[in-house]
Amino acid sequence: MENVLLTIHLILALLLIGVVLLQRSEGGGLGMGSGGGGGGAISGRAAATALGKITWALAIGFIITSISMTILAARDSTSASVIDQFGGEVPPPAAPSAPSSLGLGAVPADLPATDAPVAPPAAATPPAAPATPAPASN
Repeated sequence: MENVLLTIHLILALLLIGVVLLQRSEGGGLGMGSGGGGGGAISGRAAATALGKITWALAIGFIITSISMTILAARDSTSASVIDQFGGEVPPPAAPSAPSSLGLGAVPADLPATDAPVAPPAAATPPAAPATPAPASN
């Protein structure tokens, strides 16, 4: 039943989108655009076109299927909490991770996440240069 209702709902949504896109643009928000005079929101009731009637019918069908799906979902739901579905035990909060020295997020898993500052690695000392004899003076 729910799958049939969902299929009808999706078809109504696609048809409603199509019908709305086919309609002629009326211009300004209060019917003041398009320069044709005639009907509008200010000057009385606009003439109902066939596309307008179809739009209303599709919109009413869309709302009815939306409410029906909500009622079906509420009927099938349980009054239990989502946490109750996992046995009612609340897991302990995870330990906060230390921020990285670059400010890019958490410390990688291979580094300790402590409150103590991490010392930078010791600078490697360059290898000693071989001793060269001083040039002999003649």
